Amino acid sequence: MFSDSSHAVVDLFCGAGGLTHGLKKAGLNVVAGFDIEEKCSYAYETNNKPARFVAEDVSNLTKSDVDELYGNSKFRVLAGCAPCQPFSTYTQAKDKENCTKWPLLYEFSRLIRETAPHVVTMENVPDVVKHKVYDDFVEQLKQIGYKVWANKVKCQSYGVPQQRVRHVLLASKLGDIKLIEPTEKSPRTVEDTIADLMPIQDGQVDVNDPLHKASKLSEINKQRILHSVPGGTWRDWPEELLATCHRKASGKGYSSVYGRMVWDEPSPTITTLCYGFGNGRFGHPEQDRGLSLREAALLQSFPKDYEFVNPSEVPSMKHVGRMIGNAVPVKLGEAIGQSIQEHLLNYERS
Repeated sequence: MFSDSSHAVVDLFCGAGGLTHGLKKAGLNVVAGFDIEEKCSYAYETNNKPARFVAEDVSNLTKSDVDELYGNSKFRVLAGCAPCQPFSTYTQAKDKENCTKWPLLYEFSRLIRETAPHVVTMENVPDVVKHKVYDDFVEQLKQIGYKVWANKVKCQSYGVPQQRVRHVLLASKLGDIKLIEPTEKSPRTVEDTIADLMPIQDGQVDVNDPLHKASKLSEINKQRILHSVPGGTWRDWPEELLATCHRKASGKGYSSVYGRMVWDEPSPTITTLCYGFGNGRFGHPEQDRGLSLREAALLQSFPKDYEFVNPSEVPSMKHVGRMIGNAVPVKLGEAIGQSIQEHLLNYERS
């Protein structure tokens, strides 16, 4: 471990603080996070003090904005997870040519070039590597003197209890860098993670935890979940419960929607719509409801006491679900942080 004064981390596209929280747990000094979504401010600052949240579009940041945050730190780290929707398989059928999020990786690249951090890290969906913007990003890193490590990572290998696969990049001006070896021999399961929470029904809220709330199911979805089995699909339902789309040839392949999770396996990838029974395999393994927000956060490896909204505010399923689903899993962030920590320690001693 080394002192806070020796280094500083700035987190771009920080959201509710999943990556920041993991980096801090690894012992890194995160000084600030930037994000355009102001609703993330409370969660970010409350759980990651003294790091401060700056509601600003990364495209508007200048060299001096970032340099001021780094101060006189010996080592500078720039972290970021540019919004992944343009690169996701979930959006492959959509027109991406004019997506406003495409340029953000170029803006990240610009800030690296202008501020010259010693270490850079980026996390995104695996399909990011299929796009020119990613190739340009890596090529520029190499051209300006960075050693680059990048690979597809199974998050469950680092303690995240879900079948989430991400692309992780680490780059350093100091020398070779890579992600630490997996920390888990066997994956954590859904049961390990959420089984001890209070049972609730659809539409109900745990009086002791406002985030442990589940969406209200329609009458037909109540019948559907009663006929759903862990790991099964809508094909387990009686004919009269099938949705119109499932009766069409085009809908036959959507077997992962309207499903229950399995107790003794990691969960499926947690998305921004993880609280909806019809949006994936997000049904509780035995309670007849979808995931609660707290359960989704725990499956993203957030601590149980992580606060997403002010206690005086009623948590919005939509807004908090987006914060949780968009987050870098905390445990993955911690593994990235430990990798950077070990790397910098080698060079602080030299």
